[in-house]
Amino acid sequence: MLVMTETIDSIFETALERYKAGEEPENLIPVFKDICDRAPKSSAAWACLAWLYLLNDKPTPAYKAAQKAVKLNPQDAQSRINLAVAMLETGQTGVRQHIDLVMQLVMVSEIRDEIKQSIADGLNRKPEWKSLQRVKNWLFEP
Repeated sequence: MLVMTETIDSIFETALERYKAGEEPENLIPVFKDICDRAPKSSAAWACLAWLYLLNDKPTPAYKAAQKAVKLNPQDAQSRINLAVAMLETGQTGVRQHIDLVMQLVMVSEIRDEIKQSIADGLNRKPEWKSLQRVKNWLFEP
Protein backbone atom coordinates (compact mmCIF):
# COMPACT_ATOMS: atom_id res chain seq x y z
CA MET A 1 0.00 0.00 0.00
CA LEU A 2 1.38 3.38 -1.00
CA VAL A 3 1.04 6.23 1.48
CA MET A 4 1.00 9.70 -0.02
CA THR A 5 2.56 12.35 2.16
CA GLU A 6 1.51 15.91 1.62
CA THR A 7 4.27 18.37 0.92
CA ILE A 8 4.56 21.49 3.03
CA ASP A 9 3.65 23.50 -0.08
CA SER A 10 0.42 21.57 -0.60
CA ILE A 11 -0.51 21.86 3.10
CA PHE A 12 0.19 25.61 2.88
CA GLU A 13 -1.93 26.01 -0.27
CA THR A 14 -4.80 24.00 1.26
CA ALA A 15 -4.70 26.10 4.45
CA LEU A 16 -4.65 29.30 2.39
CA GLU A 17 -7.68 28.11 0.42
CA ARG A 18 -9.47 27.33 3.70
CA TYR A 19 -8.74 30.89 4.86
CA LYS A 20 -9.97 32.38 1.59
CA ALA A 21 -13.14 30.28 1.90
CA GLY A 22 -13.84 32.04 5.20
CA GLU A 23 -12.66 29.52 7.77
CA GLU A 24 -12.16 31.00 11.22
CA PRO A 25 -8.58 32.10 12.00
CA GLU A 26 -8.58 30.19 15.30
CA ASN A 27 -9.06 26.93 13.36
CA LEU A 28 -6.15 27.71 11.05
CA ILE A 29 -3.61 28.87 13.65
CA PRO A 30 -2.58 25.29 14.58
CA VAL A 31 -2.21 24.42 10.88
CA PHE A 32 0.08 27.38 10.21
CA LYS A 33 2.01 26.77 13.45
CA ASP A 34 2.67 23.25 12.19
CA ILE A 35 3.77 24.57 8.79
CA CYS A 36 6.13 27.04 10.51
CA ASP A 37 7.54 24.22 12.67
CA ARG A 38 8.13 22.06 9.61
CA ALA A 39 9.38 24.87 7.34
CA PRO A 40 10.91 27.45 9.70
CA LYS A 41 12.45 29.42 6.84
CA SER A 42 9.12 30.05 5.09
CA SER A 43 8.52 33.78 5.48
CA ALA A 44 5.08 33.40 3.87
CA ALA A 45 4.02 30.87 6.51
CA TRP A 46 5.22 33.13 9.33
CA ALA A 47 3.40 36.11 7.75
CA CYS A 48 0.18 34.09 7.55
CA LEU A 49 0.55 32.92 11.14
CA ALA A 50 1.09 36.51 12.31
CA TRP A 51 -2.02 37.66 10.39
CA LEU A 52 -4.14 34.88 11.90
CA TYR A 53 -2.96 35.76 15.40
CA LEU A 54 -3.83 39.41 14.76
CA LEU A 55 -7.30 38.48 13.53
CA ASN A 56 -7.70 36.37 16.67
CA ASP A 57 -6.72 39.23 19.04
CA LYS A 58 -3.37 37.67 19.98
CA PRO A 59 -0.92 40.53 19.30
CA THR A 60 2.03 39.14 21.30
CA PRO A 61 2.44 35.85 19.37
CA ALA A 62 1.58 37.84 16.21
CA TYR A 63 4.50 40.17 16.93
CA LYS A 64 6.89 37.23 17.33
CA ALA A 65 5.68 35.55 14.13
CA ALA A 66 5.81 38.83 12.20
CA GLN A 67 9.36 39.46 13.43
CA LYS A 68 10.42 36.08 12.05
CA ALA A 69 8.69 36.77 8.72
CA VAL A 70 10.43 40.16 8.38
CA LYS A 71 13.80 38.69 9.36
CA LEU A 72 13.41 35.99 6.68
CA ASN A 73 12.16 38.41 4.00
CA PRO A 74 12.77 42.10 4.85
CA GLN A 75 11.24 43.24 1.52
CA ASP A 76 7.82 41.62 2.11
CA ALA A 77 5.26 44.39 2.55
CA GLN A 78 2.64 42.15 4.20
CA SER A 79 5.11 40.97 6.83
CA ARG A 80 6.02 44.58 7.61
CA ILE A 81 2.33 45.52 7.90
CA ASN A 82 1.72 42.59 10.25
CA LEU A 83 4.68 43.69 12.34
CA ALA A 84 3.50 47.31 12.44
CA VAL A 85 -0.04 46.31 13.47
CA ALA A 86 1.29 43.94 16.15
CA MET A 87 3.57 46.72 17.43
CA LEU A 88 0.63 49.13 17.61
CA GLU A 89 -1.48 46.56 19.43
CA THR A 90 1.26 45.79 21.95
CA GLY A 91 2.09 49.47 22.52
CA GLN A 92 5.59 49.39 21.04
CA THR A 93 7.51 52.20 19.40
CA GLY A 94 9.35 52.12 16.09
CA VAL A 95 6.28 51.51 13.91
CA ARG A 96 7.07 54.39 11.55
CA GLN A 97 10.19 52.78 10.04
CA HIS A 98 8.13 49.78 8.97
CA ILE A 99 5.38 51.97 7.52
CA ASP A 100 7.94 54.05 5.61
CA LEU A 101 9.45 50.91 4.09
CA VAL A 102 6.00 49.58 3.14
CA MET A 103 5.21 52.94 1.52
CA GLN A 104 8.29 52.50 -0.69
CA LEU A 105 7.33 48.91 -1.49
CA VAL A 106 3.70 49.73 -2.41
CA MET A 107 4.87 52.13 -5.10
CA VAL A 108 5.08 48.97 -7.20
CA SER A 109 1.50 48.62 -8.45
CA GLU A 110 1.00 44.85 -8.06
CA ILE A 111 2.25 44.99 -4.47
CA ARG A 112 0.01 47.99 -3.83
CA ASP A 113 -3.07 46.09 -5.04
CA GLU A 114 -2.18 43.00 -2.98
CA ILE A 115 -1.75 45.09 0.17
CA LYS A 116 -5.01 46.95 -0.42
CA GLN A 117 -6.82 43.60 -0.83
CA SER A 118 -5.17 42.20 2.29
CA ILE A 119 -6.14 45.22 4.39
CA ALA A 120 -9.69 45.14 3.01
CA ASP A 121 -9.91 41.44 3.91
CA GLY A 122 -8.68 42.15 7.44
CA LEU A 123 -11.16 44.98 7.96
CA ASN A 124 -13.96 42.85 6.50
CA ARG A 125 -13.20 40.03 8.94
CA LYS A 126 -12.55 42.37 11.88
CA PRO A 127 -14.38 45.68 11.15
CA GLU A 128 -13.36 47.51 14.34
CA TRP A 129 -9.64 46.80 13.85
CA LYS A 130 -8.24 50.22 14.81
CA SER A 131 -4.54 49.38 14.36
CA LEU A 132 -5.06 48.07 10.83
CA GLN A 133 -7.22 51.09 9.99
CA ARG A 134 -4.38 53.37 11.17
CA VAL A 135 -1.89 51.52 8.98
CA LYS A 136 -4.29 51.75 6.01
CA ASN A 137 -4.67 55.51 6.56
CA TRP A 138 -0.91 55.99 6.77
CA LEU A 139 -0.32 54.05 3.58
CA PHE A 140 -3.20 55.12 1.35
CA GLU A 141 -4.72 58.37 2.60
CA PRO A 142 -3.32 61.67 1.29
